[in-house]
Amino acid sequence: MPHQLTPDEVTHLDHAIDLAAESRARGDHPFGAILVAEGVVVEGWNTVLTENDPTGHAETNLVRRASARLTPAQLRSSTLYTSTEPCAMCAGAIYWAGVSRIVFALAESALAEFTSGGDEPTLDLPCREVFARGGRVIEVIGPIPSAHAAEVHAGFWS
Repeated sequence: MPHQLTPDEVTHLDHAIDLAAESRARGDHPFGAILVAEGVVVEGWNTVLTENDPTGHAETNLVRRASARLTPAQLRSSTLYTSTEPCAMCAGAIYWAGVSRIVFALAESALAEFTSGGDEPTLDLPCREVFARGGRVIEVIGPIPSAHAAEVHAGFWS
């Protein structure tokens, strides 16, 4: 049975997708993420193109910001909402930061449909597989169907 998000969770996931749209509008790849911990919201967006940084993914940028602001205990109790399933690099950053729960909209496999044939291939490695290799459990909820999450990628990768 698919996970049913609460109204607050839907709002948080929509916020991450809105950040992806803002990232695209700034000239970066269309990815966005937020972390919610005890009422604190930290935002992250993609900066790969504008900062010429291949590690500037929304989730890695978010982990850097969140780790500077939150305690390890807050990170362990947090949920990360992201517009698209975290790649292997981002999953590693999320794991090392101690985040315990991920909610994502667009699956990596769906992203691959947008990027196929372009210069930006995806890494066919679901985040669940990366997390499964770790020594602690990270709850993963997704993909959560969202037309808006797919729309922010439409026409970008071609």
